[in-house]
Amino acid sequence: MSPSRPPLVEPLRPGRIAVHILLLLAGALAGLAGALVQGGLFPGGLLLALLGAAGLFHGGSRLLESRAGALSPGAGWLLMVLLLTSSRSEGDFVFAAGLGSYLYLLGGIAVAVICATLGSVRQPDSSATRLGR
Repeated sequence: MSPSRPPLVEPLRPGRIAVHILLLLAGALAGLAGALVQGGLFPGGLLLALLGAAGLFHGGSRLLESRAGALSPGAGWLLMVLLLTSSRSEGDFVFAAGLGSYLYLLGGIAVAVICATLGSVRQPDSSATRLGR
């Protein structure tokens, strides 16, 4: 690898780690907010919750210019949603047994995977590619 080309993988620096932690916390907050909003006015609350999560996942991907930028808030979202789905000893839980709750759980996971898959990945410079020769 020549010293003139930048590496395709960014090294872990303290600032980058801090951004990942902040995105993880933002994902947890989005999971909590979405869990509370998705039950209100069935299609509208669910769409609002999923669009908010999608915006955060895509924004994290664009901010860090990597797929890991979408995975950090996705992991925080998933952890929060899993914590909220477990029933307590009193019998209370946030998610009701209905179509909207299942669509939120599965839709949020699908949105996180889509944003991580389609995340912005830097392309190699033109000198490293073959142009039909």
